[in-house]
Amino acid sequence: MTLPSPLPAFPPARGKLIPGAALAPYTWFRVGGPADALFLPEDANDLAGFLAALDPSVPVTALGVGSNLIVRDGGIDGVVIRLMGRAWGEVMKTGELELTAGAGALDLAVARAAGKHGITGLEFLSGIPGSLGGATRTNAGCYGRELKDVLVRLEGITRTGERRTYGDGHGAVHFSYRHSDLPEDFIVTRLVLRGTGLDDPAEIAAQIDALQARRAETQPIREKTSGSTFANPDPPGTPDQRSAWKLIDAAGCRGLKVGGAQVSPMHCNFLINTGEATAADLEALGELVRARVLEHSGVSLRWEVRRIGRLQTA
Repeated sequence: MTLPSPLPAFPPARGKLIPGAALAPYTWFRVGGPADALFLPEDANDLAGFLAALDPSVPVTALGVGSNLIVRDGGIDGVVIRLMGRAWGEVMKTGELELTAGAGALDLAVARAAGKHGITGLEFLSGIPGSLGGATRTNAGCYGRELKDVLVRLEGITRTGERRTYGDGHGAVHFSYRHSDLPEDFIVTRLVLRGTGLDDPAEIAAQIDALQARRAETQPIREKTSGSTFANPDPPGTPDQRSAWKLIDAAGCRGLKVGGAQVSPMHCNFLINTGEATAADLEALGELVRARVLEHSGVSLRWEVRRIGRLQTA
């Protein structure tokens, strides 16, 4: 198969290769231009072999499930890789308090799997939208806990097809609030997580259900949206911690619109696609919110939602 000019040819692969693939359906905002090519690898061996043989000049972008992402309207250069399917979403109990999960497993699914085994301490994952691999790169968290608090080890593959392991006696990863120093070319493929104790699975399931109900009451999860748009200015535990949503609300941005994009009236730290938004609308709205908050409170909000790809050209 030949890539659209000027990209080189694809190497052989068992997974699915889609030239010119539309990416909007793969993001929660449902916006964005096409990838030059989309690769859905069958498993880790398929991914490693593909990357090792792919021309080094071709850019590679890992997409995750697109829950915390704006793909710009001009699309993405090179090959976009998305980990989806059984091989990437499997979650297994591998120790008394440990689970091993594929990077494509949804955070909620991992929390529920831990609960079925009676493992506590992973319930907070149910409040994080998206997949485990994406949560790793941003050290995602909620309800006072972060992924780093439960991570034992992670495995992945570099742009050159090299397999690497971090943690648990291997190389270390530095995590901070909504950040990790994982190499940019590193694609997380599998993680080992450890809970804090054991409890009745029914009790854990009830806690997760309660967290899900709380989330539905306070966040616009039924809209075309993402996770939190901006990181809180202060890390968790900071005295008098400032919340991004309160700063946005105080700056008069609740319900603010640009084109088809809107600041959620339900939760000010969520942007929503009301139906006809472009990626440019969403990004422009986010920048308008940042400007108004800076003018009102002097705080420069940091984007938590990733924005990637090419701007639309006329």
